[in-house]
Amino acid sequence: MAQENPTVKPTQAELTLLNVLWKMGPATVRQVHEVVSQTQKTGYTTVLKILQIMHDKSLVIRDESNRAHVYAAANSQTQTQSSLIKDLISKAFGGSTSKLVMRAIDDSTSEQEINDIRQLLNSLEK
Repeated sequence: MAQENPTVKPTQAELTLLNVLWKMGPATVRQVHEVVSQTQKTGYTTVLKILQIMHDKSLVIRDESNRAHVYAAANSQTQTQSSLIKDLISKAFGGSTSKLVMRAIDDSTSEQEINDIRQLLNSLEK
């Protein structure tokens, strides 16, 4: 199922639809539109067109066996996030993961988040 294509990065609109598909699983255009329209004003045909473009870019797969086509994310949320982070590290942080982490951890990081990060770092050291 995974079509990992590291050169294709989803746009913000595509990420919105991918988040819906990752949460719902395979869904029709109508089902995706219903979820998206709860938080933003988007037309059905706009959702359809974006999903068609995403299919052309191999970001989603499409089951055409029924009258209503069913779309599903081609890659997992983790795979997509990893690809986006690698691209961001390369482009914005000169390939340095530590620079990304230091920039991400600033005064707005909560005490709970810092504790979670500390636990993760401790588990990685073991």
